[in-house]
Amino acid sequence: MTAALRVVPTAPPLPGHVILDQARDFVARFSAFPSQHCAPMLALWYAHTWAAEHFYVTPRLILSSAEPGSGKTRVLEVAKHLTQAPEMTASGSAAALVRMVAAGPITILLDEVDTIFAAGGGGNEDVRGMLNLGYKRTATIPKVKGDSGSGFVVERLPIFAPAALAGLVGSMPDTITTRAITVNLRKRRHDEHVDGYLERRAERDAAPIRNALATWITGIGEQLGDAEPAMPHGVHDRSAEIWEPLLAIADAAGGHWPDTARAACVHFVLSANKPTPSLGIQLLADLRTLFTAAGTDRMHTTDIVERLRALDDSPWADLHGKPLDSRRLARELSRYQVAPLTFKHNTTNAKGYVTYATDKQVEQVGLADAWARYLPVENADDKGDR
Repeated sequence: MTAALRVVPTAPPLPGHVILDQARDFVARFSAFPSQHCAPMLALWYAHTWAAEHFYVTPRLILSSAEPGSGKTRVLEVAKHLTQAPEMTASGSAAALVRMVAAGPITILLDEVDTIFAAGGGGNEDVRGMLNLGYKRTATIPKVKGDSGSGFVVERLPIFAPAALAGLVGSMPDTITTRAITVNLRKRRHDEHVDGYLERRAERDAAPIRNALATWITGIGEQLGDAEPAMPHGVHDRSAEIWEPLLAIADAAGGHWPDTARAACVHFVLSANKPTPSLGIQLLADLRTLFTAAGTDRMHTTDIVERLRALDDSPWADLHGKPLDSRRLARELSRYQVAPLTFKHNTTNAKGYVTYATDKQVEQVGLADAWARYLPVENADDKGDR
């Protein structure tokens, strides 16, 4: 008689919400994050690398800190165990990175960006350009192949790939930060405890989580790419574009993750990491404050300059050693298609600014239009606080 084959039952695959829970808990073991929203966000970001090809954008992840030794490198080290095809590096030319991405898939884990970008982001423009363009799936960089004898051929290399960047505050170009989710890490307090990191042990512990994450995400990649997740109130434009892949994964996971992911989205987009406004945006905001407080739709330039200089915690009394004057005011506002005109106000005829659109100068649309385009909408509560 032929012995009956023994069938060994296989364990059913874990549901998505359990896999993400395990990824979140693994991430949280090794870092003291500044917020409860960090570990869930990182778990979702790591998960998206396994389906990046199905998304239109891949949000940049920025790990910043005011001082060295704040745990940025550790977050990247942990990311190696949960992301698809991680490539951890601390330098590299744009040409090398382009070739690595073109041969992908790859997840770029770029440490010590201080060595790549000068303070304020004025450094390696080729790398900056590649990271900016590579945020969207359709991006390519043309390269010429061949020689004068055999002829030249233009080769279009894809540069779309997930990228996490770690560096000190101020070392990241603004053009990258606007495409990113930023975690501002801090030095760990003496009473904050984390697990010691040993690479081989971490790799062993992460292996089943990584395998489950990869199997689950790659199996629903097309579904994720077609998803149109609902955004929290106030999250729109580029912020919505950045968070769409992560919210799509959270919705597919189920359980608490749709709510957890949206709470993290609100935290990072609306509650934390608000960028310092440009001088022009601050000027528009301060002007709106002045005009609203005065309850008027017009104000002469001399009055505006005097009031701006008197504002607390504003730069207008000292702009690189000189106070704001009418010429600088006009120059700053001209970028927003706002120009002064002459009108009579409080018995005085002089140049100034108005909030409404004007007929005399076709391109002069008034301050209200610039406020609507460049400043967040004021609500009743905001006005009540003035």
